[in-house]
Amino acid sequence: MVKENPLTGGSIFVEKRNHCVIYPANGSMVAESVERRNKNWFVQTKVPSDLIVEIRDKSFHLHKLSMVSRSGYLNRLVFERNGNNYTRVQIDTIPGGAKIFELVVKFCYGLKIKATASNVAPLYCAAHFLEMNDDLHQGNLISKAEAFLSYVIISSWKDTFRILKSCESVSSWSKDLHIVKSCTEAISWKACSETRVSSIEDNEVLVNVMADDATKLVKLCGDWFFKDFSSLRIDHFIEVISLIKKRKIKPELVGSCIAHWTKKWISQITVSQEKSKDQELSIQLHRVTTECLIRVLPAEEDSVSSNFLLHLFKIGLIMNIDPKLKDQLKTRIALMLEKCSAKDLLVRNSTTLFDVDIVVQVVEAYVSLASNNPKSRMCVVGRLVDDYLALIAMDENLVARSFSSLVNALPKETRICDDNLYRSIDMYLKEHPDLTDEERSSICRKMEYHKLSQEARTHAMKNARLSDNIRTQFILLEQVNMTRLLTSDGSSYQRTKSQTIMKVSNGLGKSWMNSSQKEIKAMKQEVEMLKAQVGELQQRRMELQRQTKISVLSDRGDTGNGRSDEARVVDVKSGDAGTVEVENGNMIKFKSGDLIRLKTNMPLKMLITNTKVGRNTKALVSGVSERTLKHPTAMASVFTAVDSISSELATIIQSPVSDDLAITEKEGKTGRVDGDEPRIASVHGC
Repeated sequence: MVKENPLTGGSIFVEKRNHCVIYPANGSMVAESVERRNKNWFVQTKVPSDLIVEIRDKSFHLHKLSMVSRSGYLNRLVFERNGNNYTRVQIDTIPGGAKIFELVVKFCYGLKIKATASNVAPLYCAAHFLEMNDDLHQGNLISKAEAFLSYVIISSWKDTFRILKSCESVSSWSKDLHIVKSCTEAISWKACSETRVSSIEDNEVLVNVMADDATKLVKLCGDWFFKDFSSLRIDHFIEVISLIKKRKIKPELVGSCIAHWTKKWISQITVSQEKSKDQELSIQLHRVTTECLIRVLPAEEDSVSSNFLLHLFKIGLIMNIDPKLKDQLKTRIALMLEKCSAKDLLVRNSTTLFDVDIVVQVVEAYVSLASNNPKSRMCVVGRLVDDYLALIAMDENLVARSFSSLVNALPKETRICDDNLYRSIDMYLKEHPDLTDEERSSICRKMEYHKLSQEARTHAMKNARLSDNIRTQFILLEQVNMTRLLTSDGSSYQRTKSQTIMKVSNGLGKSWMNSSQKEIKAMKQEVEMLKAQVGELQQRRMELQRQTKISVLSDRGDTGNGRSDEARVVDVKSGDAGTVEVENGNMIKFKSGDLIRLKTNMPLKMLITNTKVGRNTKALVSGVSERTLKHPTAMASVFTAVDSISSELATIIQSPVSDDLAITEKEGKTGRVDGDEPRIASVHGC
């Protein structure tokens, strides 16, 4: 109980911890009661009212003598209207409005008033607004409210939060009168004191995840104030956190407290598609709140979880926060990826199950940082991304663009083994059977044959969900590897990109062959079948070449059907990359824009190997007008597939490509075509 002398300055009786009754000193006029009729308040006395105080649409019918004797502000207003017996004043800006002014009126008329933790701050602010200090009357309202306010702040933890909550309606006054400062200092002091008293072991850290299930939060004896903190407005919360950080409380506890407050705040955010002034103000408030939270985060490593930061980053993107803060937050998350688990990257989304695009941004930021840091562990992040892909692959609403962007966000050398990547891709393709072949190819682009285990390769070659070009490449490369292992005695096969080395020594090879004769025979049969298939493939290719053959007439009347006895000179100007081929199948490759002079006694034809080649290729022969060669695009992919493995197949079937051709380059003064210096190539056909 806080008590003063009732004969001089009135008294304050504390009924409960958060309630008190304030008895004013004897006033000049004592009222029986204050009655309310609709929006009007009347003081029941024997003297008629001569003062009306209006607060917005509400009116108080009062007496000058009772009010001006305690309020310096009303005293001045009445004095300015001294000529009128009946005075009307308007005070719309009084803190607390009509509800608090009713308590002021009761106090001025000698009636007891009940002050609580919820109204004492507005009452104290209103007393200052009305200038109700002890200079006018001993034991005036300012001193009474201040005494109870100080008592509540010191004695009660919960009531201090109620006071801060009530300050939201009188924000500027409560700040100027240092009510907020007193409350935040008291809260921070109590929180730090109680936390230090509690014996928290160093390894007991609250995991500040943004999970839907609150039971995932690891409870500590130091988190007792989190729920109370979450009730604070952002400005009051930031002030409390700033004071706590100065008192050297554990960064993990501070980060967890921020995460707890943010989780509650995010659950209350609603963003409408309608563009109105209220919506713009709401977005601006959310933007400021997000920026304040980012700035107040403890800088210590592991003080906040990556999952919480990802949620904060997502809100920042939605609210379009300051780009510097956005990049700062993204960089911080990227630096944490090496210690994350796949579940840490799961962030709920509206259109899809999880937000993949923000993870793509963070991974790309990590790649940019890791490229300049030799100590970075990109392989760890590679496994993390593959595990995350497996978690999101079953989302039926996840578009191929987002999935492909994450697959291709990391460079190829990041992954040591592609088994996890293949499993994730297969799960996604199974869940999304309607993808185009182009989308499938984009998703499978980073998957490499040499980084897959034998089991994964076998599955991939039979997997109809993969794109056709990937399956074809895997099948051919598998046959190449099997043949190499069988045809080389004691050979060693090295997968350079996966750093996996398989060596077969002479002794081990013989031992293995002796114990597996049946398997060897079966594999030899497969090799023979491969040779037959390769021969058939080459025949088909030659047939396609003959179908696309363009004869070039020589200036001597050669029709291209037979062999000319004399060598002739042919200038070839290429608009795109291509191949000059002589009759026996041997080829000379040239680059875009090259001018090649060929000396040969054989008919010539052009072989274009991809869809971008040959549309502007020109063959120039003396005495013959130039011709534009065109190639059907439908055959381009076949030629590309055959050429991509030509070197591998040449080794297997022992049929070198150009053993019977001797091509020598030399410079000669044979003239120019379109101002270019041609390269000279002598072709001696058989």
